[in-house]
Amino acid sequence: MPTVRTGRATARSATGKRVMGRVAGKIALVTGAAQGLGLAISMRLLEQGARVVMSDVNADGVRARASALGEQHPGQVIGLSQNVTDESRWQEVVRETAAIFGGLHILVNNAGIGFTGTVEETRYEDWQRLHRIDLDSVFLGCKYAIPMMRASGGGSIINVSSIAGIIAGHNFAAYNSAKAAVRHLSKSVALGCARDRSNIRCNSIHPVFIDTPILDDIVGVADRDTALAKLARQVPLGRVGEPDDVAWAVVYLASDESKFITGAELKIDGGISAM
Repeated sequence: MPTVRTGRATARSATGKRVMGRVAGKIALVTGAAQGLGLAISMRLLEQGARVVMSDVNADGVRARASALGEQHPGQVIGLSQNVTDESRWQEVVRETAAIFGGLHILVNNAGIGFTGTVEETRYEDWQRLHRIDLDSVFLGCKYAIPMMRASGGGSIINVSSIAGIIAGHNFAAYNSAKAAVRHLSKSVALGCARDRSNIRCNSIHPVFIDTPILDDIVGVADRDTALAKLARQVPLGRVGEPDDVAWAVVYLASDESKFITGAELKIDGGISAM
């Protein structure tokens, strides 16, 4: 069984004191949680007191990660198999989450893929596949989680978009399209939930290059260090991001600390969008 290190990382207040339990008592569902951002997000939510359902199309991988995390957080985490493009499976996963933990307060639509290609280079079947995974899954997640979140007293939806949903690139036609749509869909969901007074907030986050396995699809693995260094030179802060740079932002948006924030986008981009 693989060992997942959770470390001792905690947030700190302005006085330097550790802040624990920022999402205590909340129930979260995180998609694409077998590795990368989804795994880091799940770890931080667990450390801050949430009960977490980790889902992934990689069933063996997500169950192994959840089992390892469960050794440090017994009874607080479970891994479920989920193809996020399958509508009926979304309904089942939401029901299973409620059956296991008693409700749902936090949804993190994180599952996604990426590849490069201009509009001419991109095959239609690849365009469709990326939009099904990166966009349609967000629609399905919001659609089927909202009734359960409403019944649970409200909560927070965090949709993982990308800085590519704000800043376009000539060779990211499909990815730019899907991630920009996630940004606008999040605003529509936020306004709909605000209108019906469901006490559900919805925001999108927009990371720049983060050192996760999805980058391998973009930079390749032949000379990964050189490719990462090249990406880092595009970022004003001079580095590629780390998974925790995103995970802590999710903790904030999932917590009551952000209770007056909805329909917003949080850029986690090292300053690149300010250029």
